[in-house]
Amino acid sequence: MIAAGGHADRKAGADGVDGVDGVSGLDGDEYLLTRAEASVFLERFGIRLKPATLARLWSTGGNGPPCRHIRHKPYYPRGVLRDWALSQTTDLRTAAPPAARARRHG
Repeated sequence: MIAAGGHADRKAGADGVDGVDGVSGLDGDEYLLTRAEASVFLERFGIRLKPATLARLWSTGGNGPPCRHIRHKPYYPRGVLRDWALSQTTDLRTAAPPAARARRHG
């Protein structure tokens, strides 16, 4: 994990995304996660995307999470990744939305 200022952080929890590196002024939302760490982080929100899928979503301009590149390597700010994950989920539904039902029967 790399803090936004480029400081390495390896005091992470068992899943590799929970630590604080002691750099003053940085909170958890500013930490930059690698694709592998982002994949693990997204599982907390019920989103299962392999690192290769995250790469494909970025390279094809798909609806993937935004990332920042440092020396040609992608990093995902933890706060941005969390906000993206929350925007992808919906409340429980009992039926398809009206637009989807119209596509099936229309």
